[in-house]
Amino acid sequence: MEKIDFALLSDGPSDKTLVPIIKWVLRRQFGMIPINGEWADLRGRIRTRRVLAKRIALALDYYPCDILFIHRDAEAQEPIQRYNEIAEAIQECKQTRLITIPHICVVPIRMTEAWLLFDENAIRKASGNPNGQSNLNLPVFGNIEEMPDPKNKLFEILLAASELRGRHLRRFSPEKRRHLIADYITDFQPLLQLSGFQCLIGEVARLTNHTNHR
Repeated sequence: MEKIDFALLSDGPSDKTLVPIIKWVLRRQFGMIPINGEWADLRGRIRTRRVLAKRIALALDYYPCDILFIHRDAEAQEPIQRYNEIAEAIQECKQTRLITIPHICVVPIRMTEAWLLFDENAIRKASGNPNGQSNLNLPVFGNIEEMPDPKNKLFEILLAASELRGRHLRRFSPEKRRHLIADYITDFQPLLQLSGFQCLIGEVARLTNHTNHR
């Protein structure tokens, strides 16, 4: 394999922050092979996000790739339910089209923001205040999958990291700033503590083994 092109089909646009994380996982597994990835932006191409099979088909049409990563947040559900939903959608797609590329599930426990709550320097840079000194009170990362609302916690931490006050604070958008965090992280090794990330690593490893035995 000379290079890898992947596409990420996610629950929504906020989850495109997973692209740098997936690149890190692939580099960890495949070494120095060139890796290119992009978020499959289907806005304006489909009316509803509820029909996963249709979204998968569109992603394959508009974003040709070697691997399709399909993201679903576990949220309040058991992760296995999300894996089953993805498997069922793939089978539904196969009834109407030939799917030859592999797919890999990305299922963070709770939600994507849980995977961004470990790198204080990256959070400070994303807030626009890299030299800030405020106490961010980052959660114990090993317990992050038990946190009921990591998105809200991340937004609170970004606001604290900005150290803004008054009208400047009111203009601050943590929704936009969260997209920058993963870009500032160079090592996602701490994520190996998390069960959802371990499953992602395992799926990529199985893909490698399958490719090597073809």
